[in-house]
Amino acid sequence: MKKYKIDQYLYSLNVTDYKKASKLIPEILGIAYNTFHNYRRIEVGESKDIPYEKVIRLEKLFGFELGELTNQDVEGKTLKELFNDHPDLIME
Repeated sequence: MKKYKIDQYLYSLNVTDYKKASKLIPEILGIAYNTFHNYRRIEVGESKDIPYEKVIRLEKLFGFELGELTNQDVEGKTLKELFNDHPDLIME
């Protein structure tokens, strides 16, 4: 499974818009076409990632909400929850 919904979005476009987007998006992001192609191929579980500012830009271009570009949920605790889990942690 792909880490990001880039292809999912692009494949929803008609052929003409797909071709335009394939050329325009790398220009907007300031990256090479091959780099954009590599972004599209990143799989869930790989350590490769798209730089944060590029992810935000793609989400805006696609009309996605913040965090909607990814195909995976990032789970974790808040700092307050971690503090509660470790009440003995004292900083001096």
